[in-house]
Amino acid sequence: MKHNSIKALSIQIRLSGLSFCILNRSTNTIELLDTIELDKKATPFELLNELKKAIEANAAFEQSFDSVLCIYQNELSCLVPKAVFDENSLADYLKFNAKILKSDFINYDTLASIDCMNVYVPLVNINNYVFDTFGTFDYKHSSTILIDTFSQKSSKETAKTMYINVNRSTFEIICINNSELLFYNTFEYATKEDFIYYILFTVEQLKLNPETIKTILTGQIEKDDDLYKILYTYIRFVDIEDANSYFKFDLTINTHTTYKDFIILNSFN
Repeated sequence: MKHNSIKALSIQIRLSGLSFCILNRSTNTIELLDTIELDKKATPFELLNELKKAIEANAAFEQSFDSVLCIYQNELSCLVPKAVFDENSLADYLKFNAKILKSDFINYDTLASIDCMNVYVPLVNINNYVFDTFGTFDYKHSSTILIDTFSQKSSKETAKTMYINVNRSTFEIICINNSELLFYNTFEYATKEDFIYYILFTVEQLKLNPETIKTILTGQIEKDDDLYKILYTYIRFVDIEDANSYFKFDLTINTHTTYKDFIILNSFN
């Protein structure tokens, strides 16, 4: 096995699929960017099987990596202010806004930029497999990456900004003002009416003006689809944030829709 200590691997785990990204740090080049979409929400056991198949089928994963990160994207997370955080009460934080089992393993990320802890449920079987395959690795919740990334971006803004990261059946809303987190939540949707309802409800609750609030979109949304059209009907300033400004890309990678891979492309420290 050829060793290259300047390559980083990120693996994004969500119930509806998997994403993989390899960054060559010496050339600042993304060498692999791949997504597997599943037909339905998978169980942890099914996700593990899909992950094994994908890794065993691609020779790119046979090399050694200087760092490996596993990103969990699910609704099982909760922000807790650092001032009241108690490491012995992780299950208590989650049980009010997520269905958890007694057997679930719970961990947390530190969000130093907003003095919060992000409590969430990673998948133990996935963690065990990633460790057995690649050795020591780190893992985070996807919302940690989103909040950190948007907090850094908003530090250059003088006005409140609403960020919406769109997934196939869920989306996250993050509202920030000068690096201060005003709001974060995840919503499930099945129709464009569900989508716009939760957004307008959030706008109303935060007393934002739909005619002036700057709204940035990432994830699985495009300007010609129904979600964008109905959002633009009610919200005036809407834009899609690209994620490819930091890196060069291998010539085999299509970079036209890298905003769909916003989380994994912003996962490299």
